[in-house]
Amino acid sequence: MLSLLFGLGAALSWGLHDFILRGVAGRAGLALLLTLSLAAGSLVLLPLAVWHGWQGMTAPALGAAALSGVALVLASVGLYRAFAIGPVALVAPICGAYPLGSLALAMLAGRPVALPDWLAVLTIIAGIALVAREPGQASDPRRAAILWAMAGAAGFALTFHFGQSAARMAGEFPATLAARLVALALLLLWLATRRIPLAPMRQVWRPMVLMGTLDVTALVLVSAAGALPHPEHAAVASSIFGIITILLAWRFLGETLRPVQAAGVALVFAGIATLAALA
Repeated sequence: MLSLLFGLGAALSWGLHDFILRGVAGRAGLALLLTLSLAAGSLVLLPLAVWHGWQGMTAPALGAAALSGVALVLASVGLYRAFAIGPVALVAPICGAYPLGSLALAMLAGRPVALPDWLAVLTIIAGIALVAREPGQASDPRRAAILWAMAGAAGFALTFHFGQSAARMAGEFPATLAARLVALALLLLWLATRRIPLAPMRQVWRPMVLMGTLDVTALVLVSAAGALPHPEHAAVASSIFGIITILLAWRFLGETLRPVQAAGVALVFAGIATLAALA
């Protein structure tokens, strides 16, 4: 049950993160926003990691954290690229299907995954697909968008898998900080090689500090679940962050929530309730 609660907390944090992103996305490039968010979150994490101590950051733990950071970059790039070239109805269900990868990785790690768990995950994914549907776009698949979305889904599953492994060995704070620093280094290298100016960051640093804090909170919660029973449940529950963003937009921005989307939201929470009963 606690793994599930951690995942729901992560979903709330990421949902708020994406809701804020809607207001700043046009003021700087996505690569700059992601870089600033990672940097701000790393600064928030630093005192917590120092307080926790780095005694458990052995070579295997550092390797797992580094792999989590690389996967985080893959997930972010895949997500952004897929939404840039493909319709929401095509991309969102694929990106939101990363819990299937989490369960598959759990099985490969030797943890038993029961059939009801798979059915609950499929229910959640079906709900995400309904919420993401846009009229007239569902039959417009694009090969490149599918590939980028699959890369994003695989990246999220691997981020959580390796992040939880590192957290079990070194603690969630040092493991999450190490992963973010690796991701940040890769992005800074990308910005340097592409000679992208950093000046636009000055216009968005305040909301990005908040976004970085929310992102760190979510990653720490999912990573901390690695030491709990059924840690894959945290990754599954965190996948509903898109639902949180849509509900916030409906409540505070007056965006329409169509009946089919409302049904999808209900389906998602039915799947979460099922996982809670199984936990």
